[in-house]
Amino acid sequence: MSNPRVLAIVLAGGEGKRLMPLTVDRAKPAVPFGGHYRLIDFSLSNIVNSGFLQVVVLTQYKSHSLDRHVTLTWRMSNLLGNFVAPVPAQQRMGKHWFLGSADAIYQSMNIVEDEKPDYIVITGADNIYRMDFSQMLDHHIASGLPCTVAGIRQPLSLANQFGVIEAKDGVITNFLEKPENCKGLPDAPDQVLASMGNYIFTTKDLKEALSIDAQDSESAHDMGGNIVPYFVSQNAAGVYDFIDNDVPGALDRDRDYWRDVGTLDAYYEANMDLVSVNPVFNLYNQNWPVFTGLSGSFAPAKFVYGSADRMGVAIDSIVSPSVIISGGKVQRSVLSPGVYVHSWADISGSVLMHSTKVGRGAVVHRAILDKNCVVEPGAQVGVDLDRDRERGLTVTESGIVVAPKGLVIRK
Repeated sequence: MSNPRVLAIVLAGGEGKRLMPLTVDRAKPAVPFGGHYRLIDFSLSNIVNSGFLQVVVLTQYKSHSLDRHVTLTWRMSNLLGNFVAPVPAQQRMGKHWFLGSADAIYQSMNIVEDEKPDYIVITGADNIYRMDFSQMLDHHIASGLPCTVAGIRQPLSLANQFGVIEAKDGVITNFLEKPENCKGLPDAPDQVLASMGNYIFTTKDLKEALSIDAQDSESAHDMGGNIVPYFVSQNAAGVYDFIDNDVPGALDRDRDYWRDVGTLDAYYEANMDLVSVNPVFNLYNQNWPVFTGLSGSFAPAKFVYGSADRMGVAIDSIVSPSVIISGGKVQRSVLSPGVYVHSWADISGSVLMHSTKVGRGAVVHRAILDKNCVVEPGAQVGVDLDRDRERGLTVTESGIVVAPKGLVIRK
């Protein structure tokens, strides 16, 4: 088929409970990442770089900042019918919100009817990776199967965190949801093939499957939990191994990089992946850029004071526009726009979101500070974890300290 019509659907309606307090008043896909990006920018960038320019983003919980970001940032010329459009739950199929990811698509079937795509690409909104979906579509068409699931190789020890794919000759024979025991791959016994949450469907077959699922009162109406197993039961689901995806400009170091940032620790580690001299994930690949938008007028970043005991410096760090490092030291950290680091402050291994202020002589170590936080002069974060807990800060299993929006942290 020449120039097939493709509609991309981004599932962005999850609550993001495991990312609390970063998701107290924003949807998970709207959480800032890597300085001035949002999590959803990575999925949308992959889609448009793949040449798919008709995209809907299905939203539900606390979606205002997400809707605003998509609407203001992801503008396309409509001359050729291109668009990226946020679509909230509309109760089109009854007096209920989205009951699951499959129900979200089922309730948005009017969009499918309007656009009449031959194929539908479905992705999540909160993973960090690069992927050329046009290669996956070619694989899907060549297979002749109605459903294709993207798989990523993961350690066997982590199998209980994913949907695990078992396949033979490219056809999925079994789909195990977070199994406690399973076998490794024939060519890599210490690995499994885990679902990435990315799918391609032939439209008519997906419509039929969603209609059947909608009538099942016992279904969880989930894409991975119900729709994929439906196709697997009919020997109609194929697998696309992410290791075969060749993204322009990718380096060997980040060729098959993929991170599920569903927890605070995973979110922190993914940010830290960005800041080394040779980063595990390279933001500077101009052959496959990550797009975003900076609202407002941001000045360049500034570093001031250069005396021996009062030097404004950042090492192995990402420093966004409008950041001012005024006589403080920043190491292996990610600073979003508007962050201000005062003299003799010491920031290390941390993620500071928009307009956070760190006072003179303050210390921030292995912490995530959400927007508009204030660390008062001489205060310490991430040094005494018991003290941080007493102050109501979240401390993860690995010892990362997380502060919600606007918190004032006193000495």
